[in-house]
Amino acid sequence: MKYAIVESGGKQYKAVPGGTIDVDRLSKEIGEPVELDVLLYANDDEIQVGTPIVKGARVKASVAEQVKGPKLIVFKYRPKKRIRRKRGHRQQYTRIAIEDIVEG
Repeated sequence: MKYAIVESGGKQYKAVPGGTIDVDRLSKEIGEPVELDVLLYANDDEIQVGTPIVKGARVKASVAEQVKGPKLIVFKYRPKKRIRRKRGHRQQYTRIAIEDIVEG
């Protein structure tokens, strides 16, 4: 099985050809190409670990859609002080469709 560990926005994701991943929002339009740095590349028994990236290896992908995550409730209060604050938050993500992993 061929896969790669990629980095986007300071976070690491497992990329598999034909799959999708949700990364922090990128300022790109739907259909635009995206290339990600590869930190680790695995193809069956062969594994290449980068220092910090694998030279020449790239993940070719495209933006599938812009989505919002689930709503989170942020509730802060101080007991015995009558201080209550309730807010909601929905994180914005970019769904990326992985097209191919190019070995270095």
